[in-house]
Amino acid sequence: MEGFLRSGSAALKGGQADSGIHVVLGNEACDLDSMVSAISFAYFLSKTSGSSGRTPVPVLNIPRSEFPLRTDNVFHLRENGLAVEDLVFRDDVDLQALHRAGRLALTLVDHNVLPSTDSDLEVAVVEVIDHHRLERQPSPSCPVTLEMVGSCATLVTERIAQKAPEILDRQLAQLLYGTIVLDCVNMAPEAGKVTPKDSQYASLLEERFPDLPPRTTLFQSLQNAKFDVSGLTTEQMLLKDMKAASGGDLKLAVSVIYMTLDAFLQRQGLQRELCEFCHKHRFSLVVAMTISFNEKNEPFRQLAVYSSSTLYREEVSRALEKAQDPCLNLTPMNSPYADIKAYLQGNTLASRKKLLPIVKDFLSEWERRLMRRGGDSEYLEEEEEELGDGFDQSHSPMGLDEDPRPGGILRPGTGGGAAGAGARIRGRRRSAVPGGDWGCWRSRRRP
Repeated sequence: MEGFLRSGSAALKGGQADSGIHVVLGNEACDLDSMVSAISFAYFLSKTSGSSGRTPVPVLNIPRSEFPLRTDNVFHLRENGLAVEDLVFRDDVDLQALHRAGRLALTLVDHNVLPSTDSDLEVAVVEVIDHHRLERQPSPSCPVTLEMVGSCATLVTERIAQKAPEILDRQLAQLLYGTIVLDCVNMAPEAGKVTPKDSQYASLLEERFPDLPPRTTLFQSLQNAKFDVSGLTTEQMLLKDMKAASGGDLKLAVSVIYMTLDAFLQRQGLQRELCEFCHKHRFSLVVAMTISFNEKNEPFRQLAVYSSSTLYREEVSRALEKAQDPCLNLTPMNSPYADIKAYLQGNTLASRKKLLPIVKDFLSEWERRLMRRGGDSEYLEEEEEELGDGFDQSHSPMGLDEDPRPGGILRPGTGGGAAGAGARIRGRRRSAVPGGDWGCWRSRRRP
């Protein structure tokens, strides 16, 4: 495995592999499942004829600088004798350049459609292995393996066991086994993650390699590493396990936070840090899904919606409150900040995997509503006035009569996130902070 990883990295850095590169790309959260699925499936391709002469390379879909935030990933690699230095990260390779040169084939693992920023790479996708809701259009040139199991690593294990069982050594087995056990919460039915297929392939690995670490010991070690957020800033906690989605002028982040919401809301300077996070990463809104577990491995979930835009905050919160597939069973909680809506999530089995389709359906409808209004920002004036209290003008970093550009208000899609809205309130222009969240530099903690 170590030699395989080094050879792939060398092929990219040295401009080798004239026949092309077959990139196995995980999702943008780069959690343990995504990382191990990418590494394991690329290794499988290197040992079979599945890459059609191209050099298989697993690519972790985050900047290298963010990898230390994935504490469980770092721990699992170290326990299996693999070096971070041998991995390829998204900022180590120019996929667009490879694609333009006709040298790129892509397999997607742990997701089944590329984000809009990578939409030009869709024609390079030759295969998908995933366990999320299908979003891509069927194509005879791109076979899709999709099953709603607890871990994508289960599907990768199945492929290896069926097509090339001889490559399954103890190192690869432990990589896959630890991932399945963590994703399926120690195979506990109470957590609502494990499926019969997950159990089948976890048992297969245990039978073939009886010297694997005891299941509970391995799970607890990985879980402890995953939930270690000591010393992290709010920005790092949000980036640790984040997925982004967008529609129309609205771009949002959905982050899993590994502590209780009560503890998260008590972080000093939280509202300012959330504002700065949105501004820096060009988000209009953040959905923070907190999770913890009791001694029976039953999840305890809470949820927060942050935006300094009343419109965005209320619209997204309403969509989550009214969702039926699945119903999140949200109960409002007290929040110390006016810009943060807080909830107890009664449906503890609804993970981000199940919440994201709700968010994406809302964003699709949001974009359709915006287009029906001609894409004009006057749309927001009507919508926000319907909400009643509207935007709090006192927290804009610029005067409401000022415009950040000469010549008119910002149009959807031109300013990034909420800035692209450029809405009017009561006949006056509302200025926008370029790059995302509206002005929120002043703390809005409730008295």
